[in-house]
Amino acid sequence: MEVQGKIKVLGETKEFGSNGFRKREMVVTTEEQYPQHILIEFVQDKTNLLDNFNVGQNVKVGINLRGREWVSPQGETKYFNSLNGWRIENLEQSNSAGAPPVPPSDQFEPVQDLNDDDEDDLPF
Repeated sequence: MEVQGKIKVLGETKEFGSNGFRKREMVVTTEEQYPQHILIEFVQDKTNLLDNFNVGQNVKVGINLRGREWVSPQGETKYFNSLNGWRIENLEQSNSAGAPPVPPSDQFEPVQDLNDDDEDDLPF
């Protein structure tokens, strides 16, 4: 699954327990008629994926939906859901990877010898 929107909150990496479990949270706000603020968790080595991102950037995040059961000391069973991020992509990149930037149209010389009667073999 994927979530697309603007980064609203970008938390710091936190470490828990003696095992060194790491977690970093972010909130992505969707851009639709009724925007949603979606909390996404990145854990362990995936926390580093957020290092090159900032609040306000438009991103697409690959997520997995996780659910778990917890039984309280009183015997009451509760269920929890979380969204775990495993990939993040910047949607504001101005040009595709490795492609040179296209100069503005006023940088091109105008065509002088255009003939509309020439045969066009393009398939569209």
